[in-house]
Amino acid sequence: MAGRRWPVALGLLVLGPVLAAAYAGVNLVAIKAAVKAQITSPAWAGGRLGPDGMTALGADTWQLVWWTALLAGVLGMAYAVIGVLLRRPGRGRTMLFVLSGVLVVPYVLAVVVALLNPVRLTAQLYRSPDFAGGLPAWQAGTVLILVAAGLAQAAGLFLAAAEGRRAAGALREAQP
Repeated sequence: MAGRRWPVALGLLVLGPVLAAAYAGVNLVAIKAAVKAQITSPAWAGGRLGPDGMTALGADTWQLVWWTALLAGVLGMAYAVIGVLLRRPGRGRTMLFVLSGVLVVPYVLAVVVALLNPVRLTAQLYRSPDFAGGLPAWQAGTVLILVAAGLAQAAGLFLAAAEGRRAAGALREAQP
């Protein structure tokens, strides 16, 4: 039974960074759609585009999303490493649990930033209704990708910790 749980736990642990990258990618698609709406509007009147085809607003919103996804991705990698280490029997498991509890704070911060929807918020700060109107309706729901990533990694940590607990118990029973 233990051999079956490990691939599931590992898959859940790896899902965190993968979903953080998906969050960034999906938001990039939404931002590019909003930029296209912004530059095709009559109010645009020949403003400048960056070499990447982004307006200043598009580039700024992309940076906010990118930094949020990077934070979630790095924390997701840390949770994956913690999960692998929790699977092993031995000392140091309490410290890993404490570290995983501390890392929840910046992860929640990343989710709160995503929940505030920096793309729409920045469009409002720039007073660009064309950009905001060009955002796909589903863009506001992309925060759920980061929430799903966190939940998947929490489940993966639980499974990895249970595996480590079973391994430690078996190791104690095997000793004379």
